[in-house]
Amino acid sequence: MKIFETHAHLDFGQFDKDRDKIIQKCRDNSIELIINVGVDKKTIKATINLAEKYEEIFAAVGYHPHDAKDLDLSFIKEKAKHPKVVAIGEIGLDYYRNLSPKDIQKKALIKQIKLAEEINLPIIIHDRNAHEDIFQILCEHKVKNAVFHCFSGDEILAEKVLEKGWFLSFTGIITYKNSHLENVVRMVPNDKFFVETDSPYLAPHPKRGKRNSPLNLRYIIEKIADIKRISPNQIAEYSFQNASQFFNLEL
Repeated sequence: MKIFETHAHLDFGQFDKDRDKIIQKCRDNSIELIINVGVDKKTIKATINLAEKYEEIFAAVGYHPHDAKDLDLSFIKEKAKHPKVVAIGEIGLDYYRNLSPKDIQKKALIKQIKLAEEINLPIIIHDRNAHEDIFQILCEHKVKNAVFHCFSGDEILAEKVLEKGWFLSFTGIITYKNSHLENVVRMVPNDKFFVETDSPYLAPHPKRGKRNSPLNLRYIIEKIADIKRISPNQIAEYSFQNASQFFNLEL
């Protein structure tokens, strides 16, 4: 089984004591590719440094909606020229915490969408309690290549996203007892989903409450396999193929 970790934050402080060890364990456990995601100026720099250090790590660069008020578009544009940057993200809207005002979040999202189109990179979307506004903005700007990271919507939103040709990405949330995502997992075509951990957050059951890492991807893969009634190996392969094409990493 070869595995693609499509969304992690291995540069975050939670990994400062054992980052190299964790990445080596990923290698030993068939995690062959990792997208490490920047969310502001500091983490974008750290993400690119990680990508330069490790052959299997690639970078996504963007300003998270929490940091939308600090958006430096020229900085992102410059960093996106790096050969290991494969996406703009994570970008989007977060109406749960509203750490940046809604209008500022929207403006930052639109500017980054336009940049992604200009430089021909796919988009990683962060959507929390903002389904309608996110969908409307993506449609208005005729976005072609997007993935809804840590998908949290219902079947209706999933259908709308899939109709546009966009992707859904699943985290450890699907393993929680109170998850409402089983029907979404069941309905998503095998060529339209990824798996991710969003490390260090959202550790899957039975690791919930602990620091997450890409090593826990197997629990997400096994849960999807159980819901879809196909083998974990096949789920890992579907995700690997889908993400490799999306991020243009068909090695």
